[in-house]
Amino acid sequence: MHAITNSGWVEVITGSMFSGKTEEMLRRLRRAEIAGQDVAVFTPALDDRYGTDTVGSHEGRSWDAVAVEGEGEGVWDIVESLNGEQVVAIDEGNFFDETLVSVCDHLAAEGRRVIISGLDQTYRGEPFEPMPQLFATAEYVEKLQAICAVCGEPATRTQRFVDGEPAHRDDPTIVVGADESYEARCRSCHTLRGD
Repeated sequence: MHAITNSGWVEVITGSMFSGKTEEMLRRLRRAEIAGQDVAVFTPALDDRYGTDTVGSHEGRSWDAVAVEGEGEGVWDIVESLNGEQVVAIDEGNFFDETLVSVCDHLAAEGRRVIISGLDQTYRGEPFEPMPQLFATAEYVEKLQAICAVCGEPATRTQRFVDGEPAHRDDPTIVVGADESYEARCRSCHTLRGD
């Protein structure tokens, strides 16, 4: 992925829900451990779908993680929690505020490999901050696609449901959930109430 140098870098894995973002991050972490690199994994405290100190994929794979607050000074706990690890992974980057960008830049400047996974778009199909800022400053960005649950085409959007109906444009942006509340959709099959 990257030339063997003393410099750090940032990798971002993004896409819709069910596109395999966390699975890809876990694959990269397994490879880093095989290479003898020490790894530290962080997850936002808000996301407790797989437990409070675990990063999990929809495929059932998991990794122990440290839960940190996703806003302001709490994000800097990522830096404070490190003990020399060369690889730092952060799941669900979309659940953090813009402080995550500064933290990632700091870690890369220290010579670390930083891997972030997260949604690129809200359920409305709009950029999901702070992910666009991370795309702009990262050395590597990989956008994964899922399969549209309606038509089978490549899916790049996340459809949210409330009581079995598409979410309304004015609903909250962040609602933690999985296949009970969300599915992957292509641009044509993605809908919102209130449009």
